[in-house]
Amino acid sequence: MTTLEAKDTLFKKKYTLNCRGKLLSLEVPLVMGILNLTPDSFYAGSRLSSTEEAVSKAAQMLADGADILDIGGYSSRPGATDISAQEETARVVPVIEAIHKNFPKAIISVDTFRASVAEASIAAGASIINDISGGTLDEAMFETAAKLQVPYILMHMRGTPQTMASMAKYEDVVVEVLDELQGQLAKLQALGVKDIILDPGFGFAKTVEHNFELLRRLEELRILGLPVLAGMSRKSMVYKALGIAQTDALTGTIAVNTVALMKGADILRVHDVKEANQTIILLEKTKP
Repeated sequence: MTTLEAKDTLFKKKYTLNCRGKLLSLEVPLVMGILNLTPDSFYAGSRLSSTEEAVSKAAQMLADGADILDIGGYSSRPGATDISAQEETARVVPVIEAIHKNFPKAIISVDTFRASVAEASIAAGASIINDISGGTLDEAMFETAAKLQVPYILMHMRGTPQTMASMAKYEDVVVEVLDELQGQLAKLQALGVKDIILDPGFGFAKTVEHNFELLRRLEELRILGLPVLAGMSRKSMVYKALGIAQTDALTGTIAVNTVALMKGADILRVHDVKEANQTIILLEKTKP
């Protein structure tokens, strides 16, 4: 085996996800559209106040090229208000049921760190678990993911949404994020979870500087041999770095997403689906 072949083998990524019998290919990067069912989500433009509004937004995202619809009912912005599992379930399950009924072929992920919410959401029609806590906030989550056998997005975070800002302390943010993800990854794999996506957790227990260091070195996450999700859409790393309002952060979001794709990101989690899809299409045309 040549050095080049060895390198290719080391960084070989999975290219399909089994979403309850639907195979989702990762040969070309995917777009995950964000549907927020919270009154206090960090980006006001993404808040949805009714099931009907969510179904309409889902239809538009699918038309714009969304491969996955990510539905969340718990605001994870820094300092967000905590809500009960019951309230979170009441927010997301009716919407998942409605979207699944109207668009049965759509791939739906549930954005939750609670095992009970994840299980109810999968029963309602979701087929991916997107856990911002990477299994650190609910000890039952990994076993639930293993039982359900759906793809699991393992994100890096420290603390809770209420405390994470105080925990953004690293000697080397990339090395420490990788180390902490790897520890959780080993537990998931030991339980038999097969399809795992890594998310470095931009903005979660990280400063703006930490976020850009992660972006600069994003390709280092490929050493774990798994698909990588990048979620930087309209976050503070964009608008604070540019000194602009969050509502003006679309161009900056496209810029950082472009960098992420060039460094090997497989999924972009975004508020603006059409623009992300166009970015991927154009970048794919530059490949030999």
